[in-house]
Amino acid sequence: MKEIEVIINGDKLERVKRILSAFSKSGIFVTQGFGYGHQQGFHQVYTRDDNRGVNMLPKVSVRTVVPDELVDSIVDEMVADMGNATFGDGKIFVREIADAIRVRTNERGDSAL
Repeated sequence: MKEIEVIINGDKLERVKRILSAFSKSGIFVTQGFGYGHQQGFHQVYTRDDNRGVNMLPKVSVRTVVPDELVDSIVDEMVADMGNATFGDGKIFVREIADAIRVRTNERGDSAL
């Protein structure tokens, strides 16, 4: 099992939900927060003001856990659908999950998803 975490701008949330629901019914967890990446929150606007500080941009983190065989398909679809080759397209993180337990039924592993 793998956890996929996608950090995006909020306007891409519906696209991420659509892609994930097409591949898996295991559910998602969405959190909102603020952050910045390589560009440190600056938009590509050129100005004479060098003292702009760091802008914390609103971001959405979407997490789900899926079987190993779905990870590459999901990641490829997200990159193809959401990538604009511009700053702020987002990041995708993939992590190994040792186990999952459904509390209600005590199912373990992929069947718990």
